[in-house]
Amino acid sequence: MSASADVAQAPTALVGRDEELSVLRRSYGEAVERRETRIVGLVGPGGMGKHRLIRAFGDELQSRHGARTYHGGAGHESATYGAFSRLLRSRFGITEASEPEQARTILRNEVSAVLGDRRVGDVCVFLGDFMGLDFPETPLTRAATQDPAEARLLQRAVLKSFIEADAANRPVCLTFDALHDTDGDSLELIEYLYESLKGPILIVSSARPHFLSKHPEWTSLGGGRQRTVELGPLGEEDSIELLSELLARCRGGPPARLIEAAVSMAGGTPGLLKHSVRVFLDARVLVEDTPGGPWRVDLERLTSARLPLTVEDAVSLRIAALGAPERRLLEHAAAMGSVFWRSALLALGRIDRDAPEYWNEEAQGDALVLKKHLASLVERDYLLRLPDSTFSDEAEYVFKHNLERETVSRLTPSASLRRYHQTIADWLAQKDGSRNPEEHCAMLARHLEKAGGLGRAAYGYLEAGDKAREHFAAKRADEYYRRGLELLGAADARRRLDALHDHGGVLVLLGRTDDALNAFREMLAIAYRLGLPSKGGAAHSRIGRLYRDTGSFGPAEQHFLTALALFQSTNDVRGVASCHDDIGRLLWIRGEYKSALEEMKKSLEMRKELGDGRSIALSLNNIGLVWRDHGRVLKARDALESALQIRREIGDPLGIVESLNELAELALDQGEPRAALELLEEAHATAADIGEHNRIAAVLINIGEACQRLDQLPRAIEVLLRAEELCEELGDKLHLAEAKRALANAYLARGELKKSRDSIKRSVDLFGQVRSKPHLAVALRTLGEITAAGAWGDGHEYRAVDYFLRSIAICKEIGNEMEVAKSYRAFSTYVEGSPHYQNNAEIMREAQKLSFMADEIFARHRIDNPSRPASSAYPPPRLPR
Repeated sequence: MSASADVAQAPTALVGRDEELSVLRRSYGEAVERRETRIVGLVGPGGMGKHRLIRAFGDELQSRHGARTYHGGAGHESATYGAFSRLLRSRFGITEASEPEQARTILRNEVSAVLGDRRVGDVCVFLGDFMGLDFPETPLTRAATQDPAEARLLQRAVLKSFIEADAANRPVCLTFDALHDTDGDSLELIEYLYESLKGPILIVSSARPHFLSKHPEWTSLGGGRQRTVELGPLGEEDSIELLSELLARCRGGPPARLIEAAVSMAGGTPGLLKHSVRVFLDARVLVEDTPGGPWRVDLERLTSARLPLTVEDAVSLRIAALGAPERRLLEHAAAMGSVFWRSALLALGRIDRDAPEYWNEEAQGDALVLKKHLASLVERDYLLRLPDSTFSDEAEYVFKHNLERETVSRLTPSASLRRYHQTIADWLAQKDGSRNPEEHCAMLARHLEKAGGLGRAAYGYLEAGDKAREHFAAKRADEYYRRGLELLGAADARRRLDALHDHGGVLVLLGRTDDALNAFREMLAIAYRLGLPSKGGAAHSRIGRLYRDTGSFGPAEQHFLTALALFQSTNDVRGVASCHDDIGRLLWIRGEYKSALEEMKKSLEMRKELGDGRSIALSLNNIGLVWRDHGRVLKARDALESALQIRREIGDPLGIVESLNELAELALDQGEPRAALELLEEAHATAADIGEHNRIAAVLINIGEACQRLDQLPRAIEVLLRAEELCEELGDKLHLAEAKRALANAYLARGELKKSRDSIKRSVDLFGQVRSKPHLAVALRTLGEITAAGAWGDGHEYRAVDYFLRSIAICKEIGNEMEVAKSYRAFSTYVEGSPHYQNNAEIMREAQKLSFMADEIFARHRIDNPSRPASSAYPPPRLPR
C-alpha cells in the first residue's frame, strides 16, 4: 500500500466535533428514554467530515450502547431506492456478491427472528424488492400487484413496520449519507419515515447546503423531532491536532513549519488537511524510504509543493500528478459514471488500437497493463474496488472521491466523450445477468443519448420506466417515461401508445391529474389517427375514470360510452366488461340505481364467462353497494356475502377486508351497530395481520361510527384519532378527510363544538384539495349541521343555511338524487326546528317543500327513513382497489 493510501485509510480520532457529537448523543438518549423517534440532519460543504462523523457515531452506538445501526447512502446514479438497498443490505449483512439463495435465506431468518411467524413471506417479498431479491408471491402481494398505488403504499408501510418491530428489540439508528446525491424515490421514502416512524429510533442524515436550497421544506419534516446541525471549519487548535495525527509518521515528529503551511492553507477544512498530506507525499516533502516505515521530511522541497487553496484545487492537483496512461484510464472511468467495470475500460482502451492478427494470449498484454494501473490507482486512494458487482463476471470499481470524477469529466474533450459513450453503450448492450435490470436499461439509455443514438436511447428509457413501474418506483418511472417519450417523438407510434398509457397510470399515482389527462388524450389522438379502436377505448376509459373521480360526471359518461362502443367494435370482451362496470359505478354515484344495476350485471355475466374470480367478486361487491343504497337490504347482503365467499376461496385478503367493511356498513344502515362492529373487528384483524395500513384506516373510520351509534363516544373518538394518524402517515387525503368528518360528528355528539368545528373545516379543505365533489357535498352538509348546533355561536344561522344550499347545489350538479334528498332533509330539519326562522314564512314554506321532496325520493328508492345520519359520507369510506 502506498503512503498516500495510508493517509486516506489510517484511522484518525474525531477531532473538533464535540458539540455535534453532543447533539447526536442527546438525540439518541431522548429516542431511547422516551421511545420516540428523533432526527438529526448534518449539513456542510464537501470535505467537512460529515461521513466521518456519521461513521464514528454509528460505531459508538454499536460498541457502547448495543444499538443496531443501518447504514444507507446514495446508490448508483440510476438506482431506484438505492439508499434503501444499501440500508437493508447493511442491516442484514447481505452484499451484492452474495448468492441469491444465500441472501434469501439470511433475509428470511432475520425477518423471522424479528417478527416471529407473522407475515414473514409478505415482508420478505417487499423488503427483498428493495435489494433486487425475488421471493415467491403470497396472496397479499399477488393482490397488491393488481393495484400499483396500493402496492407502493403497502411496501413503505411494511418497511416502516419492520424497522419499528426491530427497534422494539433494541434501539435502532438509521443513517442516510449524501442526501444531495440520493435518488428521488429514496428521498420520498426517507421523507415518509421522517414523518411517520415511531419508537426508539434515531435517524441521522447528511447533505450539502445546496440540497436544502433545493428542498427548503426538508428541515421542517418530522416537526419538533428534527434537529439540524451545521458542520463548519475546525478551529486552529483542532486543525493542528488533526494534522499532527495525520503526520504522526514523520521521523522526529512533524516540523512546525510543515504544520503551519498546511493549517494556514486548509482554513479548517478536514478534507483539505488530508489532501495536504497527499500533496506533501507527491512532492516528496515527505519521503517513505521503506514501505510502512517513518517519513523523512525534506523542508527544502516545501516551497515547490503547490498546496491546494480549495477542495476543488486539491482535486485538480491530484489529477495533474498522474501519468498520461493513468489520466486516460480515469477519463474512461469517469465517462462511465459513478461505477465502472474493468472489461469496459479495456474496450475503451482499444478504441484507437488495431485488432491483432491473432487474438491469442500475447495479444492480452493490454489487459495486464490495465490491471496494473487499476491496482496502483486503488493503492494510491483514487479508486476503490467493490467487493461485489452489478455483473457477476466483472470487477467493479468506483471513484474514491466523487469530486475527482467530476473534475476528470469536466477536463475531458467533448468529442472524445461522445466516442466513449458509444463504446460504453455497445459494451452494456451485450452484457447479460445484471442484478438490477432497471439500472442496466437506464445506464444503456443514458450512454446512447450522450453518444447521439437518440432512437435507441428512447427505447432504453421506456424499458427502464416499465421496470421502475413494476417495482412501484413512481418518481423514477415518471423520469424515465418523460425522457423516453421526448426522445422517441413520432418515430414509433405503437410504442408511444403503450408508453403514454403506462406513464399516465404513473402520473395518476403521483396525483398529477392534469398531466395524466394530457397523456391519455395524446394516447387517444394517436389511436384515432392510426385506426386502433381498442387502444382508443383504453384511453377513453382512463380519461373517464379521471373525470368521474374528480366529480365531472357528464364528461366521464361520454368517455365511458365512447370506450364501450370502441371495445364492442373489436369484440374486446374484457374491455367491454370493464366499461359496463365503470358506467355502473358512475350511475351509482349519481343515484341512478336501476340503471347502475343493469350495467353492473352485464359486467358480471361477461366476467363469469372469462372466469376471472377477482373481477367477478369486484362486480358482486359493486352490485351489493348499489342494492344497499337502493334500500334492497336482502339483495345487498346476498351480493356482498357472495363476493366475500369468492374472495375467501381465492385467498384475496385485501378483498376480504373490503367485503367485511361493506357488510358492516350495510349493518349500520339497518341500525345494527353491534353486528357491524363484529364484522369490522374481523376486518381490522385481517388488515392488521397483513400489515395493510390503508385498509386499517378505512375500517377504523367505520368502527368509530359504530361506536358512536352505540353511544361509546370516548372509544369512537379514540379510534377515529388513530384512523386520522394512519391517514396522515400514508398521505391518504381522501380517507383523512373522511376521518376528520367523522370526528366532527363525534365531537358534536359530545358537545365539544370547537373541536367539531376545527375537524369539519379541515375535512372540507381536504375534500376540496382532492377535487371530489360528492365528498365535498357531504362535508358541506355536515358543516351546516355543526354550524346549526352553535359551533360558531349565535348569529351564524345564515351560514348554516348557506352550507346546506351549497351542498344541495353540488349534489344536483353531479346528479345524485339520493344525496340531494339527504341535504333537503338536513336543511328542512334545521329550519323547522330553529327559533330563528319560526317567523319567516317564506323559508318555512321552502323547508316544508324540501322535506316533502326528500320523502318522495326516499320512497321511490324504497328507503322510508335512512337509519344512518343524514351526514353520513357518500360514498362511504371506500377501500381503494
